[in-house]
Formats: sequence, structure tokens, C-alpha cells
Amino acid sequence: MKKLLAPVLAAALLAASVHAQEVLPLDGIAAVVDEDVILRSELQRAVANIRQQYAGRENQLPPSEVLERQVMERLVLMKLQVARAQSTGVRVSDQEIDRAIGGIAQQNRATPEQLRSQLAREGIAYSDFRNSIRDELIVQRLRQRFAQSRITVSDAEVDNALAAQGVGGTQYHLAHILVGMPEAATAEQIATAQKKIEGVKALIEKGELDFAAAAVRYSDSPNALEGGDLGWRGNDEIPAAFARLIGTMKPGDVTAPIRGPSGFQLLKLVEVRDASAAAPALVTQYHARHILVRIDEDTTEAQAKSKIETLRARIAGGADFAQVARDSSEDPSSKANGGDLGWFTEDQFGPDFGQPVAALADGQLSQPVRTQAGWHLIERLETRQANVGDENRRAQMRETIGRRKLEDEWNRYLREMRGEAYVDVRTGKQAEASAPATGS
Repeated sequence: MKKLLAPVLAAALLAASVHAQEVLPLDGIAAVVDEDVILRSELQRAVANIRQQYAGRENQLPPSEVLERQVMERLVLMKLQVARAQSTGVRVSDQEIDRAIGGIAQQNRATPEQLRSQLAREGIAYSDFRNSIRDELIVQRLRQRFAQSRITVSDAEVDNALAAQGVGGTQYHLAHILVGMPEAATAEQIATAQKKIEGVKALIEKGELDFAAAAVRYSDSPNALEGGDLGWRGNDEIPAAFARLIGTMKPGDVTAPIRGPSGFQLLKLVEVRDASAAAPALVTQYHARHILVRIDEDTTEAQAKSKIETLRARIAGGADFAQVARDSSEDPSSKANGGDLGWFTEDQFGPDFGQPVAALADGQLSQPVRTQAGWHLIERLETRQANVGDENRRAQMRETIGRRKLEDEWNRYLREMRGEAYVDVRTGKQAEASAPATGS
């Protein structure tokens, strides 16, 4: 099941546990999260899903009470994010869920029906799986809104980062183990955390645990159950103090304990690569214009498609594309320009939009095209080969800086959300004795 869901969902293996109350109306309460609850059965199912991932490697898992605490924290954060998103008007339609499930099936070379059968064999109810997909999409949309409203990258920041980077494009695959401490930690808490991180380092050096297993067992980081994997990072995605240190390491090296604002960390350098070598300077760019009809609370899928088909018939009958776009398009950024999107690469607006553009001939009008934004008509105007090496470097650097800023701000936002929430985690006995109140 891990392989089945990994391409789309970071938390999908907690999946079907998140909505267990819909199936089990009478159950113990494991935690109260603001106006919602986490049932004991949800927690048990989520823990069972994690154990299933580690079948044959059970010795890498932490003790049961630690694993349960880690999984509980993930469920709490998911509840809080979904509630925050819904309170700010974030919604996901059934059609979007269907497309996401179709995408999961396609990536796993299966049909949606085969995916459904696989879920049944894994003991996961399809309705619970759909709900988990919905929650993941809602959280993704909340994160996107957060990025759009709070994250900006100036040209000066890009210039400075490129100047500091020089010609190289080195990237580092990192992992970490965090022993957390409260903000105003006492001397005793600091000493305890330091002793623990030194003990973890000693276990790794003796070969009693590999780094990933130690992260799963001992790390307080949200990515503990992924072995502390931080993925690939460029120099500009790593704090300056760490970047200097990592530059002196070889793949496989682990740092000494590092004191940071969240606690003590161990960092491992997993791999190094030169990202600039694989980036071609010559790319195909398309000049196109489009008309968008959105799907929202006032416009159904069928109504939006019918409208875009009517607009296409008008253009095919001789109506001016630019005028129809100015009159009818629902894309505020291009409407005034007659739908003109300027020059862009195939992947710039995502595959759902870029692939149909690439399939057109210059001067050709598309059939209706469905993307996450709604229904489109696209007219490809011109094509060119452009050397955009410098442009690509700037775009990549802007994205890198934005990603780093988003990670920092989003983690701070989650900590604030968690700190402001009412969360009452019950003991096992309390949970068994409790029954969920309706509506709370």
C-alpha cells in the first residue's frame, strides 16, 4: 500500500483512519481537537498502517507508546489544518477528488476500479480513502493560499543568491534527527536533550542502528517516520551555518550534535549531485491565448463545459477570439489582454494545460480542455526555441528561495496553530471509557 499511495500523498497511509467515526458511531475518544475528535479506532488504524509499512523491519520502529504519540500528533495537525482551511472557505469538489484518484491509479499503472480493489484487499474502505484524499487536497490548497499571501521573493534576493552561488549548482540530499526542546528550556531540559542526542549519535557510530532507523525511533521531527529524510536541498535552502558545515562533509557523514532554536539536531549527508549539469539551456516556448470558465459553487461541471463549448462554436463560426476572451473569460490575469498568456514552456502551467498546448499546431484552436482551474479553450499562436539558461537559473533560484521561505513560515504557522488549539489527548483508559459526543 505504501507504493500505491506514495506518489500523491504524504499522509495517505494514515488514510482511512481519519474518518473512522463515520463507520464506527460508538467508539472511544483518543483526543479532542477543538470542535472535533480523534477516535481510538482512528489512532489504532493509523498506527497499524505505519506498522504495515515497516513489515519485516519492525525493529526500526520506536516503542509502541512513542509511535502512538508520533501518529497522534500527525492526526491532530491534519484535523487542525482541514478545519482552518474549511473555515477560510477552501473547498474541494467531487470532480477534483475523482481526478486525484484517477491520477494515483494512473501513476500505479492501474484503473480506478483496480485501485478500489487493491484498497479493499488492504482492508481500507473506499469512502475513507476518498475522504483522506479530500483532506490532503484541502490542506494543499490551504498551503498554496498561504504561500500566495505571505511569501514574496524580490529580484535583489535572487541577484544576491545567484552571486553567492557562483557557477555551481550543487545540491545535497540530507536527513536529520531532532531532539526537541521547549522555547524557554531550563538548564535541566537542555542537559537532558543534549544527553539524548549524544546517546543517539553513539548508537549510530557503533552500528547498532542506521541513521534512518534512529530517526524513526528517537526523532521529534514531524518527518521522523520517514527516517528523517529532508530530500534534496540547494545551498540556498540550507541555513548558512549548516551549509558551511555540509560543504566539508562526504556522503554518509553525520555531524556532531548541533544546537538550534528547536533543539539539538544530527544532520546526515546522504548524497551530492550537480543539478546545473542536467539543465538544458535550449527549450521550446509557446505563445498562446486562452479562455477560462471556472467551476465553483454557482457553476457546475456540466454548466461550465456547456458554456465553453458554446464559446468554441462562436469562435469556430468566425467570432474574434480576443473579443470573446475579453467578454467571457474568467481568468482575471489575461482577460483584459484578450486571453494572451505570452511566451511559456510546456510545464509552466502544469501538464493538464501544457500537454494540450504542445499537441496543437500553430494557429490551431483546441477542443475544451479541463484543468484544476476549470474548462479552457486554447489557441496556440507561435512556437520558438529559446536559450533561457540565465532565465532558467533565475526562475529556479526564485523558486528555491520561495520554497525555503515557505517551509520556515509554514512550520511556524503550524506551530502557532497547534499552540492556539485546544487538544486534550486521553489516556487509554479514558479513551475506552469515553464515547464521542455528537457535534464535538
